[in-house]
Amino acid sequence: GRSMGSRAAASVIRHLSQEDDDDSFIQGLICLSYPLHQPKLKSKLRDEDLLLIRCPVLFVSGAADEMCEKQLLEGVASQMKAPKKIHWIDKANHGMAVKGRTADDVMEEINVQVFTWLRENTELENK
Repeated sequence: GRSMGSRAAASVIRHLSQEDDDDSFIQGLICLSYPLHQPKLKSKLRDEDLLLIRCPVLFVSGAADEMCEKQLLEGVASQMKAPKKIHWIDKANHGMAVKGRTADDVMEEINVQVFTWLRENTELENK
């Protein structure tokens, strides 16, 4: 998911994994621009779901994201039980806009990270 969609996806995964149902179909979580906190309100982190999930997680965030300060996400990631990877898009804001780069160029960087992570962390049916 992207932004609020990644937060919602983390919540769904957390709730599914807490139930007795088989959650083995969940192979991973990709969070693009995860909204860890409100802009300028870094004291209230939205990390509760992240700390409880167990599936592999990829975070792709802008290094200048006003809703996901780099040090805060790295701190949360260090507390997570799940295998995780963070890729920072240099100078990108929450919308992944980077001055001097086209949207397509930034999207290509994101796509490379996502597809590489998928190959490394999921069991593809046609492997």
